[in-house]
Amino acid sequence: MDRKNVVCIVILLVFLGVVETTDPLTDLENIAGKLVFYQIDGNATYVRDTGELASDVPTETMFELFDPQKNFSSAKFTYTWDLGNGEVIQGTEPVVRYHYSASGNYTLRLKVGVNVAKYAPMLSDFYSMDVKVLDAIKHIELKGPSDYEVSQNTSLAFHVDGSPPIWVCWRFLPNCEPDKSGSCTLTMLYENTLQLNHTFTSAGVHCLDISVRNDISKLQTSFSLYVKRSNNIHMFFILSCAAILVATFSFIAVIACRPRHHGSSQIASSSNALFLKNQESDGQSSILFNFTNMEEGEKEPLLLQFGTQYSS
Repeated sequence: MDRKNVVCIVILLVFLGVVETTDPLTDLENIAGKLVFYQIDGNATYVRDTGELASDVPTETMFELFDPQKNFSSAKFTYTWDLGNGEVIQGTEPVVRYHYSASGNYTLRLKVGVNVAKYAPMLSDFYSMDVKVLDAIKHIELKGPSDYEVSQNTSLAFHVDGSPPIWVCWRFLPNCEPDKSGSCTLTMLYENTLQLNHTFTSAGVHCLDISVRNDISKLQTSFSLYVKRSNNIHMFFILSCAAILVATFSFIAVIACRPRHHGSSQIASSSNALFLKNQESDGQSSILFNFTNMEEGEKEPLLLQFGTQYSS
């Protein structure tokens, strides 16, 4: 082998050594990336980028690698997930599927390992994130009767099964007629009980629209409330009618049973009546009444006959 070939071989070996020692993977010290949380509820998928998750909801946490220069395009990764609830999951995929069964505060930790070269040591990096798990709002329950009375201060109690704080927006709709303004009363709850006081002004079916939400869920529902007239009002009406009827019958009874007064056409008890018999031309006679006032001690015959007198 001549000297020229030896020089070429040496240059080639030096070049290969430089290339191997300047491999960009061997110069990496950190594995850049971030954790992203997804939750699947039915056909909907929600991105939870605030660190708040819903309990009992399927959850996916993904490690998104930041590698714009594609330095790790051929590297092999390993992932160790510590969910903070005592469960540890290992795998080679940058995603883990799980769910938290109870609300509370957890710290999720991830260890990422990567083989950058065949004979190079494994690189590793650690990520952690504090997670707040809340109960989603799934149901609103009305406590108490469904029948109410007009003009009475009514108290309605509701139980909301989500994690507080909870925002509540409510409104009453008389006769369930839609409210075109869309306005409602906003209330903040720091517990799971909502207490409303309301006075119904008319009878019939009324609707109560309630919309509630917390940091991870929301729910809207409507209740139908039957409002009837007060029994006290009915009793007052019945007693009033009865009083009027009693007064009417009493007045009629007094009028019907009081003694009658004699009119001027009746014969006064202090008058003296004389019965006079008048002889008619056709032989018939008639009785005439003559009323005179007698002086005390004076006598007058009761019956005077006119016409032919017969003596014995």
